Amino acid sequence: METSVNLLLVILAFFFMEFVAWFTHKYVMHGFMWFFHRDHHIRDGRKIEWNDIFALIFATPSILLIYFGVMNPNSYLLSIGIGIMLYGFAYFMFHDVYVHQRVPVLKNFSNRYLRATVKAHLEHHNPHAEYNFGFLVAPMKYYREEFRKRKSGK
Repeated sequence: METSVNLLLVILAFFFMEFVAWFTHKYVMHGFMWFFHRDHHIRDGRKIEWNDIFALIFATPSILLIYFGVMNPNSYLLSIGIGIMLYGFAYFMFHDVYVHQRVPVLKNFSNRYLRATVKAHLEHHNPHAEYNFGFLVAPMKYYREEFRKRKSGK
């Protein structure tokens, strides 16, 4: 039973982080901490950005939960920390590696989900576009577009 609860906590923490990332991106990164995030919207090929400070901010709760979950044997804290860590890894692989090619791998990997989510993210970087703030999940209109292309044979 405890294993099931721990697995559920990992999954819930992972999916909850998408909301946390969306909220933080919209209200913190594009709000009072814009001065750190602004350089991310200037795509000039740099490998290090001020925006990277957010990786440390997001990693801190995961590190602390894993540490305290191991040091005071508490499988719930550990599970939540692992869920947050897995989200961070997925975010890094999708956003930094796949979308922005900050680490030039995964160049020729594509499917409808990835194409739609990448399009939404890249439109977010367009200063004249309507902003969307998701990371691993984009607004439904992008997925509908991608599925319509497939049906129409484009």
